[in-house]
Amino acid sequence: MKSSRTMRWLRWLVPVVLVIAWLGIAGVGGPTFGRLDEVSSNDQASFLPRSAEATEAGEWQAKFRNSDEVPAVVIVESGAAFTPAQLGEAARLKADIEALKLGTAVVGPIPSGDGKAVQFIVPIASSDGLRDTVKELRGVVQSGAPDGMRAFVTGPAGLTADLVNAFGGIDGILLLVALGAVFLILLLVYRSVVLPVAVLLTAVFALCAAILLVFGMAKLGWIQLNGQSQGILSILVIGAATDYALLYVARFREALTHTVNRTQAVLTAWKASFEPILASGATVIIALLCLLFSDLNSNKALGPVAAAGIVCSLFAALTLLPAFMALLGRAAFWPFRPKLLPDGEREPELVTGLEGQKGLWRGVGSLVARRPRVVWIASVLLLAAASAGVLQLKANGVPQTEVILSASDAVDGQDALARHFDAGSGSPAVVVASRGAAQEVLDRVKAADGVGEAYLLAEGSVPVTGAPGAPADPAVRDGKVLINATLDSAADSIEAEGTVKALRTSVKEADAGALVGGVTAIALDTNTTAQRDLAVIIPIVLVVILFILMLLLRSVVAPVLLILSVVLSYGAAMGVSAWVFNGIFGFPGADATVPLFGFVFLVALGVDYNIFLMSRVREESLKHGTRPGILRGLGVTGGVITSAGVVLAATFAALGVIPIMFLVQLAFIVAFGVLLDTVLVRSLLVPALAYDLGARIWWPGKLSKKRARHAVRDDEVPEGQPVR
Repeated sequence: MKSSRTMRWLRWLVPVVLVIAWLGIAGVGGPTFGRLDEVSSNDQASFLPRSAEATEAGEWQAKFRNSDEVPAVVIVESGAAFTPAQLGEAARLKADIEALKLGTAVVGPIPSGDGKAVQFIVPIASSDGLRDTVKELRGVVQSGAPDGMRAFVTGPAGLTADLVNAFGGIDGILLLVALGAVFLILLLVYRSVVLPVAVLLTAVFALCAAILLVFGMAKLGWIQLNGQSQGILSILVIGAATDYALLYVARFREALTHTVNRTQAVLTAWKASFEPILASGATVIIALLCLLFSDLNSNKALGPVAAAGIVCSLFAALTLLPAFMALLGRAAFWPFRPKLLPDGEREPELVTGLEGQKGLWRGVGSLVARRPRVVWIASVLLLAAASAGVLQLKANGVPQTEVILSASDAVDGQDALARHFDAGSGSPAVVVASRGAAQEVLDRVKAADGVGEAYLLAEGSVPVTGAPGAPADPAVRDGKVLINATLDSAADSIEAEGTVKALRTSVKEADAGALVGGVTAIALDTNTTAQRDLAVIIPIVLVVILFILMLLLRSVVAPVLLILSVVLSYGAAMGVSAWVFNGIFGFPGADATVPLFGFVFLVALGVDYNIFLMSRVREESLKHGTRPGILRGLGVTGGVITSAGVVLAATFAALGVIPIMFLVQLAFIVAFGVLLDTVLVRSLLVPALAYDLGARIWWPGKLSKKRARHAVRDDEVPEGQPVR
């Protein structure tokens, strides 16, 4: 009696302690969400490896200045040529700007050749609080501009400030949209109010833990956090935690049909779901950590950030959610509580594998059993046709002015700058050369196509402004000089990148140690590095996932086929995305990192659903034989995996509310790819191919030699299906 009383206390005490522990984590991690900006940076220069030429040039450039100034370009535009009186007003505007004391000397007003615009180069002393500083500068410029004229703040500082503003929705809007979408889907799936709340709390608490962990790693300098990885973290944790929760809830509901003891049901569900959830999580974690092989720091940073999120999702799904279920029991499913099945219905004897199934998934299973070869060949052909669109994907970078999809003063300013000045004003290419070869290098820079003007930096002048001059005494640091080259094209354009490529070839002929850096060179080196990462990381991820699947399924054939199926699904998703980006959205291209991020998420998450399916198929095959096991596994997992896919697609689609082209593109690729994988690959292609191969799918494991326990009678096979 005493032992029974103790067990009763433990049944309540353990879940309560777990819930309280997670409440404590959420209480600390939740408020940390608003502090992520303290350890986050969106400076593209910091994404490059130290070996990149733009990085080396930037380090030399820093030796020519005494601060980390970021240039803003102020442009005032008129519909007609400035009058002398208006030029006087523009000169007074300079005094207003200088009164802000943002940095070193303001250069300007510099009139345009057509006389219809003037520009100022405004060095901003620090990138800390850049958004607020640029906002203050815009207020002064717009109020002080002559009547009837338009004023803009652009250049590196203006573009960075608008980029930070665009990322501002990550903290609130993105989270609300994602959680709202997940809640609605769960309501439709479970037709219960209590269970969706329990699942969402699990996801939110996992996110709080992930934020706390990521903040600590960034604070210690272990990782480099940026806006895009911050947004992906939120979406990934919510989606993954919900997926794992759905798998556990499905096994818990199934267990409740066999017992009235809620604790026993919790433990039975935990044991049944532990291996597939752990294998799924480990696959995603290891795939994400493969990003550590990246040369691009932004890619490298996403690996541990996202992996930390998956770890927290795993722990929440395997500890907090079971605690909720232990406390709620059948009440979690109110008003449609699962009923205890009569003894005779608990363990159906399987012959075809369709026994006990109803509705959609019986129909899908019947189709797979009747025409397996037709189904999988048709699926492969459809995916292959969709993959042809990959040839239309333009993933070699886009101008920074195209990255922001919402209204941007800086983008409008760049357009105005291009109308009246050399488009590269304010963001010059920087050439570092030896003192002895300075004049020859300068001559080559001036003669290069796409360069408007070039000059040696004078001692005492400011290297970040790009303001022209004719120094008699050039600045020299450790035997090196600095040349500023104003480009004819906008600094973030494809044309400017072509000019920088040509400059690098030309100046090295005069000085083998010459370096070309600046805003354009940073973008060029970022794209080049991203394409190298794609070629290196994809094979690593595939090999790692293949190894994990072999361990889980104790087979070689099944893992190889699963890998091929998700790769084909990825190709189809990218092909369709290319058509959509070019034909519907009219995007000028895609960031060079988009294919890599799309691959990592789609392959890792696509394998997730195949793990959920094939681990259950293996479990059923051990009991009933391979072909009945395939149909049984498909039937019992079909609903939960489809729900999980819809949830994950909805959460990633929520990224589309952030007006950043990279995130909008990634949102579509992953959302569409997950749905494609869930509906076609996991529901038709994989089951049909496995059914066609039969026990050979488990080769060389023992299951490949195991015969079905039951003989199959003709009247027990679906209509039209031959006896196997």
